[in-house]
Amino acid sequence: LCRAVLEGLMTKEIDVENFSQHEFHPKPSDPHCLNWLFLIDTLNFCFWTPGNATKWRVEGQTGYFALCAAINRARKIGEDITNPKYYVNLDVEALERILRADDGETKAPLIEERVKCLKEVGEKLIEKFDGNFENCVKQSGKSAQKLLKLIVEEFPCFKDEANFAGKRVAIYKRAQILIGDIWACFRGEGVGEFTDIGTITMFADYRVPQVLVHFGAMEYSDELMKSLKAEEVLKNGSEAEVEIRGASIYIVEELKDRIVAQIRENKLNISDRNVNSVLLDHFLWDYRRR
Repeated sequence: LCRAVLEGLMTKEIDVENFSQHEFHPKPSDPHCLNWLFLIDTLNFCFWTPGNATKWRVEGQTGYFALCAAINRARKIGEDITNPKYYVNLDVEALERILRADDGETKAPLIEERVKCLKEVGEKLIEKFDGNFENCVKQSGKSAQKLLKLIVEEFPCFKDEANFAGKRVAIYKRAQILIGDIWACFRGEGVGEFTDIGTITMFADYRVPQVLVHFGAMEYSDELMKSLKAEEVLKNGSEAEVEIRGASIYIVEELKDRIVAQIRENKLNISDRNVNSVLLDHFLWDYRRR
């Protein structure tokens, strides 16, 4: 895994420049860029479908990129979709129309939950941040940790917590994705500059653990592997789910430290700004999609 990451760093497959160059992502010069990122990451959860079910596709894309394609499609036809004053009033039928699939039939998963999230974050953005997520970002004073705290306190649907071994565990996947996206989109400059971006962990979901297992960095018990191969859904907040996510965070932090050590030992010409858990997560997530 270390070799694969080092190769990715040397070939620029892992590079902060890549995010904003992706065809489905906005450019930093787009005045609606931050509100686009906030909207996308509000809706960026659980696109999983069982193996025998028809996948939700938009412009040929699945999952996260299908979401990006749907939002971009709405913008192209003039819908003010990144404006909280617009999406706060969306109902299930309206969101289904915006996220309609290529086949005209398959529904995006968890539509009702997504509508609730839009209403929640839209109301708070309008009430406290004058309808503009940039005002929220600016309150952080270039601190990723301050912004993380602000996001999970002001927008409860981002507050990803669970009980594990008698303790309350904070994972904050989507809140950290949002911060990572802002940093990557703006290349760590201007509104995307965070002096403590290195404190953001990988984004513990269901894809990256599969890559860690593939490389032998993480190992499932026989019982858990059997359950996963049978496509049994792990309950959100269950012991197994939290353990997988927590272990993934720990492993990627260890991986990051090992990569930094190897760069220094071998005096490799690799920029420090490209070695953090945000970009390692991007690499591992993309690897799983291949």
